[in-house]
Amino acid sequence: MTIRVAVDCMGGDHGPHVTVPAALEFLARHDDAAMILVGPQEVVDKALAAAHASPGPRVRVVHAPEVVEMDEAPASALRGKRESSMRLAIDLVKAGEADCCVSAGNTGALMAMARFVLKMLPGIERPAIASVLPTQHGHTLVLDLGANVNCTAEHLFQFAIMGTALASAMDHSERPSVGLLNIGEEEIKGNDVVKDAGELLRGSGLNFYGNIEGDDIYKGTTDVVVCDGFVGNVALKTSEGLAQMLAAYLREEFKRNLITRLSAILALPVINAFKRRVDHRRYNGASLLGLRGIVVKSHGSADSFGFQFAISRAYEEAKSELPVLISARLQTLQVEVAT
Repeated sequence: MTIRVAVDCMGGDHGPHVTVPAALEFLARHDDAAMILVGPQEVVDKALAAAHASPGPRVRVVHAPEVVEMDEAPASALRGKRESSMRLAIDLVKAGEADCCVSAGNTGALMAMARFVLKMLPGIERPAIASVLPTQHGHTLVLDLGANVNCTAEHLFQFAIMGTALASAMDHSERPSVGLLNIGEEEIKGNDVVKDAGELLRGSGLNFYGNIEGDDIYKGTTDVVVCDGFVGNVALKTSEGLAQMLAAYLREEFKRNLITRLSAILALPVINAFKRRVDHRRYNGASLLGLRGIVVKSHGSADSFGFQFAISRAYEEAKSELPVLISARLQTLQVEVAT
């Protein structure tokens, strides 16, 4: 089975200079993949020529005369950019011509368009943004990372269902563990929404670990971490800032004097290994869960190496038919609760 990936070539800070080479590199490593490159025909053809490639059986170009700007209001993009590369890439998924879509463009516009075009899965009220973060023992899946600032307990419960389905598809785990991000492990901690969500999760058939705290994310205490979009986004951005600060501190210390510069040379293998383990590009690609189709958001500043990981995320979700898995898991839990 060939997995057809629709790529919004114009999204992100770098556009086709990153997206097209990344798509071609991914194709070179996956014989069962095909790319649909969406953007202005002349621009995409030029990027293909620069990479010594051309359209063929596994590379198709779809002309899109419009582009959604990174600072454009989502409502404006939804109403006025029906011929944009972002919109047409999502339309290809809706039409069944593509199995998934990847974009590094405007997050708000992508969410609005994807929800409008693809609609929500039955039983899911809101989409959630989910991404993988590194831990001491591997990685954990965190959601929501910003799509929903205000959530009900039912929304958090639905996030847990979607997160476990994605974790199962990614890691081939039948019962991934779920942690509810809170200000303490005790059941009495947290606001009413979190407490009610905990009750729903404890009464479900999910492998609910219980409440977890912020430090549990990077300990890898659970496979899935559930929170509302406000908390999730703050936690994510705080983590990114901390990582940048630590990297800056490390560089400063190694450059302090001649001795520390020499020690940096000796420590280079360790430093390189450390950089590889925490390289944010390897965790690029946030899934828009809950839709009747697969859409993955790449970081806008991603380079070709990082964008390939976003493509890989969409490809793996399409292979596992993630929306079907989410629907099946939701139906199973509903039956268990009813009985």
